[in-house]
Amino acid sequence: MKVLIIEDEVRAASHLERLLGKVAPEMEVVARLESVRDAVAFLSRKPDLGLIFSDIQLADGLSFEIYHQIKINCPIIFTTAWDHYAIEAFNTNGIDYLLKPIEEERLFKAIEKAQQFSPGPMLEKILAMSAVKPTHNYKSRFLVKVGDKIKSIPMEEITAFYSLEKATYLFTREKRSYDIDFALDHLETLLDPERFFRINRKFMVGLEACANITAWSNSRLKLRIDGLEDQEIIVARERVQEFKEWLDG
Repeated sequence: MKVLIIEDEVRAASHLERLLGKVAPEMEVVARLESVRDAVAFLSRKPDLGLIFSDIQLADGLSFEIYHQIKINCPIIFTTAWDHYAIEAFNTNGIDYLLKPIEEERLFKAIEKAQQFSPGPMLEKILAMSAVKPTHNYKSRFLVKVGDKIKSIPMEEITAFYSLEKATYLFTREKRSYDIDFALDHLETLLDPERFFRINRKFMVGLEACANITAWSNSRLKLRIDGLEDQEIIVARERVQEFKEWLDG
């Protein structure tokens, strides 16, 4: 079976492709696409596909835009960090909805369901739902891997997110960092903007992380976060005024 992966996070796409190699080695990933534009161009050629794995939040818009423009005749399994797009509706009619990070057993069950799927009626429901602006339901926790165990970290325990050497980490009150499968650009769409603020390309901080702020060169501000003293945490000059307004709440 030929498979298409639509996913704008390289690590997430690679993780999914590795899992497919384990649970469904007969599947051939024919392409990995990162945007609505690229997916529309690819699908316009009417490739022979048996299954699509599709993230929802792409760099240039929601993936629903693809399916408004292109008629799809194969099942679609959504792989996303969002948890408020009518999960039960997808599950009851063959399109499945896998929350990241994707687990091996859950992926296997989704593939089994996709093999029995008839796309027409359910895709119509999905497109209808996508036309309605959803109520924001921001992430309340993150799953992280600690050794061979999985740990759930509530948002209340997280003080900052940062990128380092092409990886993204969350930082907790306990002064521990955990690797997560989300780019900071994506996190901005998932986190409550009243609780977290993107101060520069590499850091998003929570209110709790802003207890020690000093003036810095070129009208910038510098944050000191206990446990991250080795990081230079500077509020970008173009973000200083908005950052002050955010702090003033």
